[in-house]
Amino acid sequence: MAKKKTLKTNALRQLDRAKIPYEVKTYDYDEDHLSGDHIIGQVDMDAGDIYKTLVLQGDHDYLVCCIPVLETINLKKLAKLSGHKKVEMIPLKDLLSVTGYMRGGCSPIGMKKQFPTYIDESALRPRKIALSAGKRGYPMVLMST
Repeated sequence: MAKKKTLKTNALRQLDRAKIPYEVKTYDYDEDHLSGDHIIGQVDMDAGDIYKTLVLQGDHDYLVCCIPVLETINLKKLAKLSGHKKVEMIPLKDLLSVTGYMRGGCSPIGMKKQFPTYIDESALRPRKIALSAGKRGYPMVLMST
């Protein structure tokens, strides 16, 4: 039987070039059910180990934030941490042109341009974490350090 070929996204190609090991999981993407619970039930990982990627606009530039999938972002804390007076989510219509990724498949790795990226400090605990691999329903699992 032939081995199933892994789809290569920009994010996965960058990990390959950097020789960073990863595994890929899949889940059924459903536009009508974009909650973290929908993903958790399909990838067999704890909610705190699955991260979502958010793209924001600061005073003068874009920034990226990765937080656990069931958490909400504190915009005031992120603004202070990133040196901005305020930050806000970019309009959904701008996500593809800014990052090269669609909603539900936005990876912090392999965007069209590099932006300052902030990852929740919970990712510092050594364990496996899942981030979008750059395609809807296609998370990559990495070992955090």
